[in-house]
Parts: sequence; structure tokens; C-alpha cells
Amino acid sequence: MTADHTTDLRFPIGPFQPSGVPTSRDRSALVDEIAALPGEFRAVTQDLSDAQLDTPYRPGGWTVRQVVHHVPDSHLNAYVRIKLALTETTPTIRPYDEAAWAALPDSLGRVAPSLALLEALHVRWAALWSTLPDSSWSRTYHHPESGERVRLDTALALYAWHGRHHLAHVTALREREGW
Repeated sequence: MTADHTTDLRFPIGPFQPSGVPTSRDRSALVDEIAALPGEFRAVTQDLSDAQLDTPYRPGGWTVRQVVHHVPDSHLNAYVRIKLALTETTPTIRPYDEAAWAALPDSLGRVAPSLALLEALHVRWAALWSTLPDSSWSRTYHHPESGERVRLDTALALYAWHGRHHLAHVTALREREGW
């Protein structure tokens, strides 16, 4: 049975669903989403108190603070994966334990450094994405946990979704709590 994303707090925008090979126009729109995400995260978190930042977005889930730290952690790993795929032939990427990273002390501190990191990273990442020639989009990396070869155009769609997904965790919590 599939979870209904309108009531499943884990997936407020639904799970990632690849929709085939993105067109040039699709890729451009996804790069625009990547570029806009840091400002959207800054806007949705700027007036939150420490108590609000330390509120889980769902029962048993990460706090808003951990989500804010997770996004640049995840996207930094993804940025490296993309660069490896552009410079090596189907490199095997290194997975990491997201939950363990979210429990580290730097994921429990101030969010300003992570928001700044997200902003700087996304400037670089959007610039990289937007300058790729058509021939690069079919390059792949190997994910050892899933066994999949991930195409760069799929990775772009995945990480644009990932940003929207976690932004929706925060915005949905704000709506439910009336913040």
C-alpha cells in the first residue's frame, strides 16, 4: 500500500518519481529550482526561535534545525558525485549515514553557517549544471547501495526534488503550528 503524500508527513510533496529523460527546458527549470532553494530556506527559517528550530517536523523525525543542516550536507555530497561523474567513467560514489550525520554536534548548532554554505554551494552547483553540454547529461555514477547507475539528468531532478521535499517539511510544520 502506498502512503498518501497529503497525509504522510515524511513526503509532503510525494516521493521522488523520475519522469523519463528531461528536456533542455526541463533541465533549465530544475537548475532554476536549485539556484532558488537557498533563498527559500533562508526565508522560511529566518524568524524561527530556537524552540521552533528544535521542533521535529513530524513525530520521530528530524528537527527543523537538523533538516536545515542536512540539506547542505546532502547537496555537498551530491555536488562531489556530479563532479566525479563528469571526470571519471561511472565512478562508484560513497554513501554516507544521513541519520548519523544529523546527530553530529555541527547539526545541532546555529543554522546560519549551513544556510550560508547552502547559498555558496548552490551558486557553484547551478553554474556547473547550467554550463553542461548536452552530451554530459547521460553520464552516470554508480550508487553501491541501490546498485543503480544514476544519470546526471536524473540526479538533477532528484536533488531539485530533494530541496523542495525538505523545504516542504519546514513549511508544512509552520502551517500546522501556525508559525
